[in-house]
Amino acid sequence: MSRYEESIIEGRNEVIEAFRSGKTIDRLFILDGAQDGPIQTIKREAKKHDVRIDFVQKSRLDQLSETGKHQGVVAYTAAYTYATVDEIMKKAEESGRPPFIFLLDNITDPHNLGAIIRTANLCGAHGVIIPKNRAVGLTATVAKTSAGAINYTPVARVTNIGNTIEDLKKQGMWFVCADMDGDVMYKQNLTGPIGLVIGSEGEGVGRLVKQKCDFVTRIPMMGDIDSLNASVAAGVLAFEIVRQRGEWQ
Repeated sequence: MSRYEESIIEGRNEVIEAFRSGKTIDRLFILDGAQDGPIQTIKREAKKHDVRIDFVQKSRLDQLSETGKHQGVVAYTAAYTYATVDEIMKKAEESGRPPFIFLLDNITDPHNLGAIIRTANLCGAHGVIIPKNRAVGLTATVAKTSAGAINYTPVARVTNIGNTIEDLKKQGMWFVCADMDGDVMYKQNLTGPIGLVIGSEGEGVGRLVKQKCDFVTRIPMMGDIDSLNASVAAGVLAFEIVRQRGEWQ
């Protein structure tokens, strides 16, 4: 996975050139109501590359700007390049093992994402899939928290997690969703080509994504609170999958 310097790009021409040079733009902030030629060009480039746009007030852009010369547009670039889902599946095929993939829904904390990528690497998962909206991207904080795992474990970013699940089901995968409403993980068959779907500890996995999963599982808990940190939950479930698949032997 190639590394870039995570940066903020400000100014209309600068953002246009960033798109055209192939830089990975993670998120784009545009002045609400701006409609001139360069802004329309930026919108077209963002649509072409499926980049999220937030239309904000000038005060928000002023807050984001490092130079004070944003000209109504601020872009955040990714610290690392993204893989594709096909590249993750190819990595699984080349490994000779059934595919094992993490799919993350509503993970907005970069420390959680970094920790999950680290776990994914250590449990032998073939990759991590995240959504483009309502989720953190591959920031420098994510990279640091992953403790280097981001260099080895591919991360793909998709427009719709639910649609991605449907596409991967056609390739023989099945999906287990982590949720308190599920059956205890020790009673479920977690072998074979599997996708582990993890949501945030606050919102959990979205309803529509949950409906796409083949079944729901939960971690048995005996304490006084009702949820684990997302990265901890991902680790517990992931290594139960490793245990059942017998890949630790």
